[in-house]
Amino acid sequence: MANPSQAFAALADPTRREIFERLAGAPSAVGELANELPVSRPAVSQHLKVLKDAGLVVDRAIGTRRVYEIDPNGLGELRAWLDKFWGEALEAFKAEVERDAPATPETLKRRVDTGVVRKLKPKKEKRP
Repeated sequence: MANPSQAFAALADPTRREIFERLAGAPSAVGELANELPVSRPAVSQHLKVLKDAGLVVDRAIGTRRVYEIDPNGLGELRAWLDKFWGEALEAFKAEVERDAPATPETLKRRVDTGVVRKLKPKKEKRP
């Protein structure tokens, strides 16, 4: 995959998204896709080129036809990029839940270790 922005830009178009979703069901040739969509065969070919350039689909020759299918590598890279944000969201959620949980010696240590709470310095006694 070139980059996530290119993949999202490719999928932003409703026709390309429809083609992508159909390919997720089964590999297809350009003609098969064109018969199922309200766009011309040349338009389907152009949409497939954009999806291919974005690393989302691959093609292979079968006789005189080119059959397109989802590229698992490109889709995996896009998913890994999205999963990075999911992990960050889960960590933030966990920190928020632990922040609201009652303080026990174990949760207090974890809060200090993760930086949620700063360690308190012992108070100095005032001298007379």
